[in-house]
Amino acid sequence: MARAPGGSSRGPRDGDGGGGRGRRDRDGGGRGQQRGAGGDREESELVDKLVGINRVSKTVKGGKRFGFAAIVVVGDQRGRVGYGTGKAREVPEAIRKATESAKRGMIRVALREGRTLHHDVLGHFGAGRVVLRAAPAGTGIIGGGAMRAVFETLGLKDVVAKSVGTSNPHNMIKATFDALSSVQSPRMVANRRGKKVGDILGRRDDQAAEAAA
Repeated sequence: MARAPGGSSRGPRDGDGGGGRGRRDRDGGGRGQQRGAGGDREESELVDKLVGINRVSKTVKGGKRFGFAAIVVVGDQRGRVGYGTGKAREVPEAIRKATESAKRGMIRVALREGRTLHHDVLGHFGAGRVVLRAAPAGTGIIGGGAMRAVFETLGLKDVVAKSVGTSNPHNMIKATFDALSSVQSPRMVANRRGKKVGDILGRRDDQAAEAAA
């Protein structure tokens, strides 16, 4: 008789605890859905461009096995860009793998006025050599090949680019990313040196300097 009340009292506590866990699981699921929706919106804003696709082969015991290799550039046209490669037996699957790889390796580039670079930069990778120069408004994108795809997805509107090395798209893109990764804004330099943006640009009007940065 003494154990029966104890058993009945433990029953409701276990039930309440289970209900609490259920509510927590439901709340956690809601937070997961919110995070997933934010990720979907971010991915929907990305623009991808197929730079090139090649047919590749692998020699196996029974002969040759053919596939496709793709290189894709992805960006949000607001300062973030990435590139990736993918291989598969079919073209759509190779493009999908390259796009996912590009999304995982995106970098952020500081842009001046949201349209051009802050300064001229050089980049190289292997036999690839590229020169990127800032340009005034209205210049447009002067540069072809794989570099144009990078500039369009990045959001550059005025830039002058020249490839002085190989025309291999893989090396050109990697050299372009090497150059873009070295771009620094006046604000970044000022923060690193512990000074104001006006001191870096040599201007007395700090507000004008902040606007230019």
